[in-house]
Amino acid sequence: MSNGQPSRRIIYLPILLAVIFSLGILLGERLNFYDRSNILLPLKVNRSSKIDEVINYIEQQYVDTVNRKKLTEKSIDALLQNLDPHSAYISAEDLKSANEPLQGSFDGIGIEFSIIKDTIRVITAISGGPSEALGIQAGDKIVKIEDKNAAGVKITNKDVLDKLRGPGGTKVKVGIQRGNSNKLIDYTIMRGKIPIYSVDVAYMVSKKIGYIKISRFAATTFEEYTTAFEKLKAQGMQQMILDLRGNPGGLLNSAVDFADEFLEDGKEIVYTQGRVHPKKVYTATSTGNFEKEKLIILIDEGSASASEIIAGAIQDNDRGTIVGRRSFGKGLVQEQAELSDGSALRLTVARYYTPTGRCIQKSYKDGAEAYYSEEYERYEHGELQHQDSIKVNDSLKYKTPKGKIVYGGGGIMPDVFVPIDTTGRSAFLSEIVYTGLLNQFTFDYADIHRKELNSYKNFETFNKEFKVTDQLFNDFIAFAEKNKIKKNEKEIKISEKILKVQLKANISRNIWHNEGFYPVIHMIDNTLQKAVELMN
Repeated sequence: MSNGQPSRRIIYLPILLAVIFSLGILLGERLNFYDRSNILLPLKVNRSSKIDEVINYIEQQYVDTVNRKKLTEKSIDALLQNLDPHSAYISAEDLKSANEPLQGSFDGIGIEFSIIKDTIRVITAISGGPSEALGIQAGDKIVKIEDKNAAGVKITNKDVLDKLRGPGGTKVKVGIQRGNSNKLIDYTIMRGKIPIYSVDVAYMVSKKIGYIKISRFAATTFEEYTTAFEKLKAQGMQQMILDLRGNPGGLLNSAVDFADEFLEDGKEIVYTQGRVHPKKVYTATSTGNFEKEKLIILIDEGSASASEIIAGAIQDNDRGTIVGRRSFGKGLVQEQAELSDGSALRLTVARYYTPTGRCIQKSYKDGAEAYYSEEYERYEHGELQHQDSIKVNDSLKYKTPKGKIVYGGGGIMPDVFVPIDTTGRSAFLSEIVYTGLLNQFTFDYADIHRKELNSYKNFETFNKEFKVTDQLFNDFIAFAEKNKIKKNEKEIKISEKILKVQLKANISRNIWHNEGFYPVIHMIDNTLQKAVELMN
């Protein structure tokens, strides 16, 4: 650009590509939307099929030795990829971890960790887990696992998971360095069942408005939500903001339970229908606890599957307001069939439809790669910035009972569009986020000042009294420069407000976890601020 300002496309491209890449992996692995009560037991396979004949011929005649198991699995993968992006083969080895996000738990030692300076650092010991019971603390460094060095050996997240997770009832020995002491503390941890939480945070935005963020729809999600709801209700909640941004979905029954919470008895939530699966309609019961009060649901391009079921049910029944950006567009239902060797197929067997009859599945005719990178195409043609850039199909136009126009064929369109916020963004900020230096700096700061930070009575006191001083801000800029981020005074000035909020939010997270992070970071969340404005 002639004025010396960096192109916004250049500024956001690294982050956007990273987000889209991560989203593609997440959606590819976890976006299968199915009712676990329909899991099938083992399939009958025609042993004399043409595929078997081909594999037998390859095994007998191919120039090199082949692994029949791997060849078969690759053939199944290729077969399913030609159907749709959500039909998938899951090996026996991967099936347990693939089901964990939907079951809501896994076996392990119960810590959240980050690898900082080639060392495993404990972010928090999960409440009720084995590590917390033994006294392992935030800030501890795990430097040995089973008497072998785990620090300074270029350990990866996968390495850590492989070494620390395992069946419940088994043990793992770790050597921990605490604070500045060089003396190791040895712990033998009995692995146990660790919950995977779906409710990221629940707090009061104002005296009347409660905010609940849901990250997935698993077997335990509604139970978690009920606990959060009761807490906020006791604090005076009369209106609710339900945040489903970035939520890739999960179990059908969990989504139906959720929608039932907000809809009156008899209201349609969703129906499913497939070639060999007759129409099945899910309706609300009389059990909802929030059927009349004001409701806003936040969605974005990462909201998919079960999230879209809930947003669609609320929108089609004229029950609440949908705020944000167009959702992902996943309207296919999978059933899981277990094979004789312990592996499984997740096969698309039906489509789901919102109460007005919409199927919001986006096109996948150009293949899986194009399907998952479609979010980037939205960015390219300006949809994330401008509502009038959203491509709608007038032939897929529907009306709600009160006459509101809604569309099918590619996600849920929000009632109130909020563009991606570009205020205060710069190439300097993008590089800081992309390299993870802010997380590293704030972790070290919280670790060094843990006693001082813990002296605050609670998060509310910290939030009122703690300020990111110019000295702290300059220390961070110096830290970034030391780590090869070129100092740019003009761009630093542009992004100063955002950086200061992010510094405070991440410092707070290291002490009060999500309950300390979200209320701070929401100060620069324009979608949430718009929702609060609409409530008021």
